[in-house]
Amino acid sequence: MTTRSEALFLGGRAGVGKTSVGAEIHEQLSAAGIQHCLIEGDNLDQAYPPPWEHGLAERNLTAMWSNYRELGYRRLIYTNTVSVRFTGRLTAAMGDDPSVTAVLLTADDDTARERLAKREIGTGLDRHVERSGLMARELERTVPSRVHRVRTDGREVPDIAAEVIALTGWIWLRP
Repeated sequence: MTTRSEALFLGGRAGVGKTSVGAEIHEQLSAAGIQHCLIEGDNLDQAYPPPWEHGLAERNLTAMWSNYRELGYRRLIYTNTVSVRFTGRLTAAMGDDPSVTAVLLTADDDTARERLAKREIGTGLDRHVERSGLMARELERTVPSRVHRVRTDGREVPDIAAEVIALTGWIWLRP
């Protein structure tokens, strides 16, 4: 069993497939017998008004990761739009100097709109599509070149997940 923690941070615009790819990575690693946990970062500080200035996501990650570590987990999959921009903050919150793989999932505007239209069934679709486009451009401009880019347009989720897992090297390891 590895003693140093390992973290996979999945980021990307709304509609790129972070949640779907994260869930599929979980399935593939589970099938391979690779011990890991999956945390949806959006759930760590989803509130209104947003409590970002209080570092609630990081505080909640600290608490959750501590519980996972106590149970012997050393591999984290963390999905959140901007996670790949803030790996330093997130690994500090983990508190155990993990090795990091950061992946920015990308998709063009048409793909993102199509995916968002399937999930945003209320009045907010246009707002979500606009914000997704703005975020895609911001991420491309601000995410360091050391972060892997993986396109999701026209691809099946299992294939995307397999590509991301290959970047971590975890599939060759055992618990």
